[in-house]
Amino acid sequence: MKKRILIPIIAVGIFFTTVSFKSDFFEIAKQIEIFTTLFKELNMNYVDEVTPATLMDKAIKGMLDDLDPYTVYWNEQQVEDAKINQSGVYTGIGATAKSKKDKIIIVEPYKDYPADKAGLKAGDEIIKIGNIKISDVEDDAGELLKGAPGTTVEVTYVRQGKTNTTTIERNAVELKAVPFYKLIDNNIGYIVLSQFNRKTTKETKEALIDLKSQGATKLILDLRGNPGGLLNEAISIVNLFVEKGQVITTTKSVISKYNQTYLTRVEPVDTEIPLVVLINGRSASASEIVAGGLQDLDRAVIVGARSFGKGLVQRPKKLTYGTQLKVTISRYYTPSGRGIQALDYWHRDENGDPIRKDPKEYNEFKTKGGRTVYDGGGILPDIEMASAVFSPITTALLKDDAIFDYATKYYYSHQMTDWKNFKFTNSDFQDFQKFLKQNNFNYETETEKKFAEGLRMAENDEISEDIKDSYNQLTKAINAAKDKEIEDKKVEIEALLSAEILKRYFYKEGLYNYQIEHNPEIMEAVSVLNDEKRYTKILK
Repeated sequence: MKKRILIPIIAVGIFFTTVSFKSDFFEIAKQIEIFTTLFKELNMNYVDEVTPATLMDKAIKGMLDDLDPYTVYWNEQQVEDAKINQSGVYTGIGATAKSKKDKIIIVEPYKDYPADKAGLKAGDEIIKIGNIKISDVEDDAGELLKGAPGTTVEVTYVRQGKTNTTTIERNAVELKAVPFYKLIDNNIGYIVLSQFNRKTTKETKEALIDLKSQGATKLILDLRGNPGGLLNEAISIVNLFVEKGQVITTTKSVISKYNQTYLTRVEPVDTEIPLVVLINGRSASASEIVAGGLQDLDRAVIVGARSFGKGLVQRPKKLTYGTQLKVTISRYYTPSGRGIQALDYWHRDENGDPIRKDPKEYNEFKTKGGRTVYDGGGILPDIEMASAVFSPITTALLKDDAIFDYATKYYYSHQMTDWKNFKFTNSDFQDFQKFLKQNNFNYETETEKKFAEGLRMAENDEISEDIKDSYNQLTKAINAAKDKEIEDKKVEIEALLSAEILKRYFYKEGLYNYQIEHNPEIMEAVSVLNDEKRYTKILK
């Protein structure tokens, strides 16, 4: 009787699954055929000349725009760039740079690498590579800087309004996951972990063992500004400090094969050493897996500001002609079950912007030892620091390059030979505020956006003249409030300005050495590690 009932049920299940698959397949095939014929007719009949590749790029971008920003199409070069980021080694000039319409701006030359040896500095604007003007290049002009080791390239650049040329000899460049580590106060190890590539665990483990041999009995792991990277490396980093077999993260998806549980797999290096992890608003993805895992297992005290909140997992899928689709396949969760994703891209507001969960809707979770932690996006530190926060005005300053450009101005107007004597003064901050006004820094608040939208609606209703004076008064009040906001966020803005300025003179090594003695988050980490009672109380 059971068999008679069970077999038809299974058959019906298979039937509906097959029908569903065939229906999906037919719908996909149908839409592809429609698109193919449209694409063909558009290219053959449009009044002006169109480029098929450009049209296709725009079509793909449009298709992906309504999804999350991490689901993206990669062309052949972007695929190669991703491989480089994961391997940590490439051949080039040894500098971080960003491309603009008619120039390439050097963001940071790495110490003793080709760009640095050729005399390039942060803020230099490359306008020509060899005989090719950057303004004449449609694609990424930065590719012209790459080449085989030992080959040379001449670049023309603008510095402080003056045009210069230099020759750079390309060479192998190693991107260190651990660019700096040092023993503090004779017994506290400090490790900066800047990215999660294939060398991350190896370099971190080597640094940890070296620091312990020097006498480290406590440890600070600095993940501030770390954008993430390889998931397995994040699991391995936690594994350095917790026992084998511990759940570090789980991934959940509507596609069952992507539902996975990630556990620590090897014996740890040290499960007892007191540990503080530093995070901020630019600590994302794999950094959040490490911080969240260590927090939920009551293995570390987290210090800083709420992390970025990227709880979406991507996987590259190979396409034709060497291209790839990097597609979001699942969400990840900390050991306690917290979701880390901050923005909901599948539910948007009336302006089409993703929704952020209201703090009133945050959910409680329990750590391994019973402490209460919350979701809501990102990892909330056990000890919050104002200096580590990225408020909207600070984010706008970074996005507008105001901090970067002021650091360039500062570098060419101040002499400095020793990082120990550096201090960003009140006078310097006032000069920065003046710099913003002189360069027409424009930060639009959400309030301004709403008022501007209201004025446009008033124009449609033909009442704009009646409210124009009131609108102008509101605008003045908002501008005054924005000036006050910059003053109110002085601590976090000064921290970013100091960091950018110090790198200009002493590279990252000088910056890290300075921060060990002056940075509020590091000083707080040292304080809590030196107070055993406080450290234990936080974790219990």
